[in-house]
Amino acid sequence: MSRTRLFSACCFLLLIAAPAAAEPFRYPEGKHGQGELKYINDLPVLRVAGKPADLGEQTATLALKSSEKLLGYPREFIKLLKLDLAWPVIVGTGKGLLPNFPEHHLEEMESGIKTGKLDRDLIVAANTMFDLKKVIGCSTLVVEPKRSVTGNMIFGRNLDFPTLGYLHEYSLVMVYKPDGKKAFASVGFPGCVGVLTGMNEDGLTLAVLEVYSSNDDSLKFDAKGTPYAICFRRLLEECATVEEAEKLLKSLKRTTRVNLAICDKKTAAVFEITPKNVVVRPADNGVLPCTNHFRSKELGTGAKCWRYPILAKSQEEKALNVRDVAKLLDEVNQGQLTLQTMVFEPAELKLHLAIGKPPTSALPMKTLELAPLLKK
Repeated sequence: MSRTRLFSACCFLLLIAAPAAAEPFRYPEGKHGQGELKYINDLPVLRVAGKPADLGEQTATLALKSSEKLLGYPREFIKLLKLDLAWPVIVGTGKGLLPNFPEHHLEEMESGIKTGKLDRDLIVAANTMFDLKKVIGCSTLVVEPKRSVTGNMIFGRNLDFPTLGYLHEYSLVMVYKPDGKKAFASVGFPGCVGVLTGMNEDGLTLAVLEVYSSNDDSLKFDAKGTPYAICFRRLLEECATVEEAEKLLKSLKRTTRVNLAICDKKTAAVFEITPKNVVVRPADNGVLPCTNHFRSKELGTGAKCWRYPILAKSQEEKALNVRDVAKLLDEVNQGQLTLQTMVFEPAELKLHLAIGKPPTSALPMKTLELAPLLKK
């Protein structure tokens, strides 16, 4: 046999002997009660409705029962940080926060655990541990109507977080229609009752960005507070404007230091949040960038981030559109950490979303019309 044929034969044997690459996880479509999970424009969308127990039951049946690997993420994440021995403390602290949840959110979580026969410690940790250990490093850019090509608000967001090689596969658009509350859409992961990124039926849009230092001597963690993602879900369920959201947020006990980029159809702001204070940072001439540090004179510590000046250069443009915002988000991507990239158009109740293999900012965005999904 010639050397060329021998080489070809060896390559062929290696190919047939090599294990096939695992297919990315894909949520199974289905219906349960008032809930439904289906792909719309190739984006996984879970719709749930009803009383708190109904929301938990529908989420567990349609999304969590098929997401066994996702459910193990909190424990694997703690191992990544080499905090294995602290796991009982993390779970115990999380359980200590449960009395601070609104009753209806706690009922929803417990219903999901019961329906899915889930490990309660894992679900409790998934809903509380990021108030204890900060690792989210995100970016947002909000463009007010006066600086927008369309004359309407544009809200861009990168979610940057360790995926452990698989978390990105479980990204899910979750549309909630809770009885007696505003309907809203959240981009996140099933099992997390709170909201990291979302928009409600009135166009109120928000995204959390963790912060590591503050100038107000506030506690890094206040066990008397409510986890930030739960607080932010309340804003979407109960508020229509930035002004209403500010008033409600200031009335809540808060656990830790975070930025909250927020806008309604007319106004954008960053709420710089600590357990002691909420400082509102407005847009600068219609453009509002944000990363992972406070910038107000009350809370800022002089911390800097390489992503912020890149986003801030948008001030040089006369007007920006969705594509411009998406391009800037790609310029500040953090490689394998960037697992969700999106742009909201609150006036149109529209979402442009890229999920999949990081960095998602390099992927084409797919459009989801949220107006018909949020309609009651």
